[in-house]
Amino acid sequence: MKKITIYTDGGARGNPGRAAAGVVFLNEKGEKVKEYGKYLGDSLTNNEAEYMAAILGLEKFKAQFGKRLAKEAEITLCCDSELLVKQIKGKYKIENEKLQPLFLKLWNLSLDFKSVKIKHVTRNKNKEADRLVNEALDQQKKKPSLFD
Repeated sequence: MKKITIYTDGGARGNPGRAAAGVVFLNEKGEKVKEYGKYLGDSLTNNEAEYMAAILGLEKFKAQFGKRLAKEAEITLCCDSELLVKQIKGKYKIENEKLQPLFLKLWNLSLDFKSVKIKHVTRNKNKEADRLVNEALDQQKKKPSLFD
């Protein structure tokens, strides 16, 4: 598994609001090998969630397959966030202060791989990752509060 495609999606209900990430790994044959959904927290924007999903994808690859394989892996990171893709490619400036450290984390993490190419995909091609986002949000129960 030296070439892998990772589809990522992040979403926030409320924007900012409750956020989650979805990640789907495909092997060289286009077969799904792993998928992850993760609740990210409250008061996050869609853009923050998109970055965190891409970071989660690379981190999960390293955790699942190891650093040695990561050094040999050619990753195609597919995201439906045009903003994230254009910022990573240097076409858009990163003016939002909350996105700057996420950009740096993603950039530095990508150095652990042989190559990481980022590709913009339409939402209809990212349905599996989007499903995982919604499942993670649906499963996250609202925290009880004093006034509920």
